[in-house]
Amino acid sequence: MTNKHPLLNKNLVLLIICQGLFLTNNVTFIAINGLVGFSLSPASWMATLPVMGYVVGGAVSTSIVAKTQNYFGRKISFQLGLLVAVFSALLCAYAASTRNFWLLVCGTFIAGYYSANGQLYRFAAAELTIASQRDKAVSWVLAGGILGAVVGPNLASWTKNLFETAFLGAYLTLSIAAIIGIIVMQCIHFPAEFKTEHALGAGRNLKTILRQPVFMVAVIGASLGYGVMNLLMAGTPLAMQICGLPFSDTALVLEWHVIGMFAPGFFTGSLIQRFGALKIMGVGVALNCICIAIALTGTDLQQFVIALFLLGVGWNFLFTGSTSLAMTAYKPEERDKAQAAINFFVFGTMAFSSFGSGALVTTQGWTILNLGSIFPVIITGGALIWLSTHHRKNKTWNQ
Repeated sequence: MTNKHPLLNKNLVLLIICQGLFLTNNVTFIAINGLVGFSLSPASWMATLPVMGYVVGGAVSTSIVAKTQNYFGRKISFQLGLLVAVFSALLCAYAASTRNFWLLVCGTFIAGYYSANGQLYRFAAAELTIASQRDKAVSWVLAGGILGAVVGPNLASWTKNLFETAFLGAYLTLSIAAIIGIIVMQCIHFPAEFKTEHALGAGRNLKTILRQPVFMVAVIGASLGYGVMNLLMAGTPLAMQICGLPFSDTALVLEWHVIGMFAPGFFTGSLIQRFGALKIMGVGVALNCICIAIALTGTDLQQFVIALFLLGVGWNFLFTGSTSLAMTAYKPEERDKAQAAINFFVFGTMAFSSFGSGALVTTQGWTILNLGSIFPVIITGGALIWLSTHHRKNKTWNQ
């Protein structure tokens, strides 16, 4: 709004609101789809297939979204995603009311297109402010997820018994939230110079971009960081139900988890500018380790709350740092294919973890689920050490 605060402008604030609405959809889906799936599925191990459908749909949609972004620009592509959000929420509502498990999976799969669009909000944020404020803009837009942290779990809890069919009200409310998102998005002006003026084939080929050490580690940090977070978050509602805890407790745990995911966004960008992305990502790995250690000590409410809160903060540091790293590895004309590639790996990992969380929790238990999450955390930490060593040897990122 002023020269003193180039970060704070109308367009960025409106994008933050869109991020909040997106995370309201995302968190509510995570909170209820596993439980609705559990009540409708032919077998208990299939309970999180609707959650898996959401992320598989996102993975499949990344290339389509890249093309629509390239052809139509940011605003129209984002609004198409919001239209799909309206339709998919209504389809899930119908599936729940008719007790059609596979239609529910289909609805969440379609909703993945909206998720693929929403994952690009953070990249679009960097285009709405000056270059020196880019890291802060990314973290502030991610901080908009606090709206989803507060509204999402409580929306699921408030509307659980609004109709005879459990959670039908939540799906219907999400369709309204998407309509609000369309209206807000219409008011955002994306600078003309950031509309892609090149074909998707412009610049270096994707293989060359992917082979850069910095981009590889950005992909590992974003995808495995998201994978571990999703593995434990998607399994939490089922684990708490199996442990006999009421859904109101589950909503509380998810609320604090998502607050942990997005509240740090108000300062993560500043931390990255001061200490560097790798160090902040390293803190994220450490927080993941602490989360797992606490989760392994028991299944009381306070252990779920603390573990999931730390998991959220760890995800924020890893994901924001990975986004900042990725943006140093591609040129403007390579934007769409590079961003589509990193989001494809994120969604692919989330798809695997979504299915794995339900299968492990319902067949092996919460402890085994947490023990299994140790391995991707170790891989992420190893990747950060490798890139740091590579940087010291070569004195540059992109070698």
